[in-house]
Amino acid sequence: MNTLNQFFFGIYPYICLSVFFLGSLMRFEREQYSWKSDSSQLLYEGQLRLGNILFHVGVLAVFFGHLFGLLTPLAFWEFLGISHGAKQIFAMTMGGIFGSMAMVGLVMLMNRRFKIDRINLNSTWRDKLVLVWIFITLALGLSTIFVSMGHLDGHEMVKLMKWAQHIVTFRGAAAEYLEDVSILFKMHIFMGMTFFLIFPFTRMVHVWSGFGALSYIPRAWQLVRRRR
Repeated sequence: MNTLNQFFFGIYPYICLSVFFLGSLMRFEREQYSWKSDSSQLLYEGQLRLGNILFHVGVLAVFFGHLFGLLTPLAFWEFLGISHGAKQIFAMTMGGIFGSMAMVGLVMLMNRRFKIDRINLNSTWRDKLVLVWIFITLALGLSTIFVSMGHLDGHEMVKLMKWAQHIVTFRGAAAEYLEDVSILFKMHIFMGMTFFLIFPFTRMVHVWSGFGALSYIPRAWQLVRRRR
């Protein structure tokens, strides 16, 4: 079991991140015409706007909550005088709210994808896989809230933070911090890491284009005149 734990939480994260970055770069270089979100709005518009808003707002809040919550050094929270228990309760509350929002939106989008024949027939197996994968990952994440309610001292949350920080700083013994955590946390982390593994091979690559849109902010205005 120690060997499996070392592989999945000490080695596997680097495999996923390598495929995530290199795979995205190769996809952009070799298959630029496939670099799109393949919107289904023209096929059927019902539930799309509300589902999209709920899902994207919820999942972005959850993602950045994980990013800053896990990677912010413990010394920073201690400097602010925020206890581990208080941080855990805040994380559980915000994660529950935005995770549920993302789940409701995702269910609406899945209903369109699987139940509307015009969309279903124009969807690839990868389109459906990524929706199901996110659904399972969100469901596992929401279920960990009930596990966390059993110990509000923040002890297990600290283990997750130390694991994530050891991974991104390439320090050894990262997997040891997850040795004794709940299996639900391990399953949630595994599903989350594997999502980065499959990311370059799905329509999710369009997320990278969002960063390109930031270049429009400092760009000079374009003057458009009507034709006389």
